[in-house]
Amino acid sequence: MSPANRLPRQDLQLILERTAPLWEEVRGHRIFVTGGTGFFGCWLVESFCYINEALALGATMVVLTRKPAAFAAKCPHLAANPGVALHCGDVRTFTFPEGKFEYVLHAATDASTRAATEDPQNTRSTIVEGTEHTLQFASASGVMKFLLTSSGAVYGKQPPEVTHLSENYIGSLDPVAPVNVYGESKRAAERLCSTYRARARFGCKIARCWAFCGPHLPLDQHFAIGNFIGDVLAGRPIQILGDGTPRRSYLYAADLAVWLWTMLFRAPALVPFNVGSAHDVSILELAHTVAATLNPKTEILVAQQAVRGTAPIRYVPCVDRAREVLGLRQSIGLEESISRTAEWYGQQTKRPVEQTQ
Repeated sequence: MSPANRLPRQDLQLILERTAPLWEEVRGHRIFVTGGTGFFGCWLVESFCYINEALALGATMVVLTRKPAAFAAKCPHLAANPGVALHCGDVRTFTFPEGKFEYVLHAATDASTRAATEDPQNTRSTIVEGTEHTLQFASASGVMKFLLTSSGAVYGKQPPEVTHLSENYIGSLDPVAPVNVYGESKRAAERLCSTYRARARFGCKIARCWAFCGPHLPLDQHFAIGNFIGDVLAGRPIQILGDGTPRRSYLYAADLAVWLWTMLFRAPALVPFNVGSAHDVSILELAHTVAATLNPKTEILVAQQAVRGTAPIRYVPCVDRAREVLGLRQSIGLEESISRTAEWYGQQTKRPVEQTQ
């Protein structure tokens, strides 16, 4: 990682350049963030700090975390930033910080497949009860704009004949299938936003997030692109557990931050927007792209044989609404996303041992 886990300056500058006109309304105001220590959260907090200083906004951000000390150890430059305050608590039960807040970014969730499988009730309560508690806070704190980071999982299984899912697709979730607890919970969270919108005066924005790549993305969980990058950095073969035919797309995290900030400030209330890339690849193509980008000598192992004539399983969004309504676009391609992520993680091994303890 870069010193003190700092994000690349070129990424922070890109976020600033593409969102600069949006920030004047934030001047002197307060933002509350849940999930501030996760993948999304780290990008949101650090981009806020960078922009807050660059534009001399005089704004402040309060970051909810269950473990302030752990966050301070992970990102000391953020914990020490004068524009940031850490608020200890669980998203389902946290005490409301005092004073008025104008904005809430609700990014607290556990997207882990293992967590959803092993403890589905905790996954559900974190998402549903956490969203309701955060909405209650927003209502009590005079918030103007509220952004929910929802998920493409709300649609359920993508029909094989549909190459890109739009926000108009109603969804096909099986409510009793254990694998769908995450998607069902996100659907319930969106419904809560609709309920509170009817009785509160703040605008609830909904960002349905898909798949991403970038610094802070775990390299050892259920994210294929992260696992593949981790394999190459460790000098291992890339291992594909399936047949390599499912199709996915990946948006770089700097673009993700641009899209989320833009949606918070400019998106119409209760109009869901897909957040992701429309440029899809198969998992096997992804493995070859990671290898070609980082180390062409990397071996690729595929566990299963593809069945000829079988339609590939897709998880790919249509992002026309984001482009047409908000003018959003993808600016970092797949190869560059892989390269930047690997470079950031590669710097971690160069840090002195005493700095990592």
